[in-house]
Amino acid sequence: MPGIVGLVTRMPRQRAEQEVCKMVESVRHESFYSTGTWADESLGVYVGWAARKESFADGMPLCNETGDIGLIFSGEEYPEPGIACRLKERGHTLEEKRASYLVHLYEEDPAFPAGLNGRFHGLLTDRTRGTGTLFNDRYGMHRIYYHQSTEAFYFAAEAKAILAVRPELRQADARGLGELVACGCVLENRTLFEGIHVLPPAAAWVLRGGSIEQKACYFQPRVWEEQDTLEPESYYREVREVFSRNLPRYFNGQERIGMSLTGGLDTRIIMSWQDSPPGTLPCYSFGGAFRDCQDVSIAREVARSCGQSHEVIQVGEEFLTRFPQYAERTVYLTDACADVSRSADLYVNEQAAKIAPVRMTGNYGGEVLRRVRAFKPQEPAAGLFAPELLSQVQVAKQTYAALVNGHPLSFAVFRQAPWHHYGLLALEQTQLSLRSPYLDNDFVRAVFRAPQAMLTNNDVSLRLIADGSPELRKIRTDRGLAGNHGRLRAAALRSFLEFTFKAEYAYDYGMPQAVAKIDHLFSSFHLERLFLGRHKFYHFRIWYRDALAKYIREMLLDSRTLSRPYLQRSAVEAIVRGHTKGDRNHTTEIHKILTLELLHRLFLDSR
Repeated sequence: MPGIVGLVTRMPRQRAEQEVCKMVESVRHESFYSTGTWADESLGVYVGWAARKESFADGMPLCNETGDIGLIFSGEEYPEPGIACRLKERGHTLEEKRASYLVHLYEEDPAFPAGLNGRFHGLLTDRTRGTGTLFNDRYGMHRIYYHQSTEAFYFAAEAKAILAVRPELRQADARGLGELVACGCVLENRTLFEGIHVLPPAAAWVLRGGSIEQKACYFQPRVWEEQDTLEPESYYREVREVFSRNLPRYFNGQERIGMSLTGGLDTRIIMSWQDSPPGTLPCYSFGGAFRDCQDVSIAREVARSCGQSHEVIQVGEEFLTRFPQYAERTVYLTDACADVSRSADLYVNEQAAKIAPVRMTGNYGGEVLRRVRAFKPQEPAAGLFAPELLSQVQVAKQTYAALVNGHPLSFAVFRQAPWHHYGLLALEQTQLSLRSPYLDNDFVRAVFRAPQAMLTNNDVSLRLIADGSPELRKIRTDRGLAGNHGRLRAAALRSFLEFTFKAEYAYDYGMPQAVAKIDHLFSSFHLERLFLGRHKFYHFRIWYRDALAKYIREMLLDSRTLSRPYLQRSAVEAIVRGHTKGDRNHTTEIHKILTLELLHRLFLDSR
């Protein structure tokens, strides 16, 4: 993911600059990235960056007129209307740089970066104070990894940049490994690598004299948690006012924006309130090879109603042919924060970037508005992992249980989002800029005031759609909500769609072993055509069984894989042979084993 890298040190300048250049090269993933380096030897700061060309953060570094203030910024910021223009007037030579107003915002705002709104991180230097400040957004979504050695404090948008100059850190962290296996992500700002950690949300760490002077935090979630709860109608009016007022900020900028449209509620809310002129907001959806899924068919109708174009990005033969490359690149680009099942997302985002370099989504809408819990610990398959790793899995379950005891919305935005959702976000942002209005600071602050009665159903989302566009309220969602049907017909439709949704899951990831045996007996009938593709565009159970079976056998039955100390060899062999034969379902286990093996080959074995 584009971002900054660097070190704070008193080592000789030549050596420090060599290390920064090596770190920058490790994150230069695409030809459409721009890169650079910058240093302030007096502060002991050496920094580099990678940014997508023409993006908000392209054109670093930023400086004020006297050169006393320097800023290297990554990500995007969505300010109040007029702020950027007003502040840019103070630096006429910087007007061509989209983020240049941020330097002047620091000069005006003593609480900087607390007033920033978006997903970002950066390094600000102030020679008049003799300090630097390493900071990130209040959710910690634009991640910064760090490592403290005796020689320097290292920081980077990707862990691999630190590994490039500190190869002794290419060792798996046992606790992080257990959390990855149990939860699909690493918790509490740990990582998969010993000695490398993640900067906590809302960090503003002060640097002086070549070292860290203060590990400050500019925002505490309790500030939002302790607000008074509103009455239902007052709450809805507040949410509607904030959302409708702030949404245009996310459609600003010079880059072309594409709408990643689904059949659900959250992208529908955006389309209801964003009144783009006809033909100016290209829409697209992700589809599979079996049929038009619900996302595709409904999104097409929504786009047509709004006067916008719509196209389908299909995941099919091309992706499957290149799956080994996409799987490896997915693990590599995200430092193994995204598993191989997300390789299809890398493929579709590559295609989406050809439509528009900015992708508008409804991501995090369910988590914020409806407190959706997106992950929880899962017990690994019996006999697959060695006791040492299983003990860390149990620790992960205990850690998770303690974390969910707090405020549910705080868990969703300050823990679930930067830990569980980070891997997919990092993968997507290697190809384009991803935007969502549902982590807007004002909007999240307002939702913290929700009465419990407004969190138990979809009424707020449906009202937002109806108030924004009555016409879009008449189009049902992928799960049968809204629409212009009578009560009985609507209930029957919802029941049918819920059945097809659950049936597809049961026929894919969730197929019980006994059913897998029966399905194998009738394999010549291709029963999957009855169930798959109605809601999802990827189908790894049958892909691993058929099109990808040769690759799975080559990778997972390889002697290197079977020799990993945390795996039970006989269990791996049984999983691979049973699944590729077709009479067992081990989709989830194959995801985990393959991801762990690529973690070793890409990051750990090379030590």
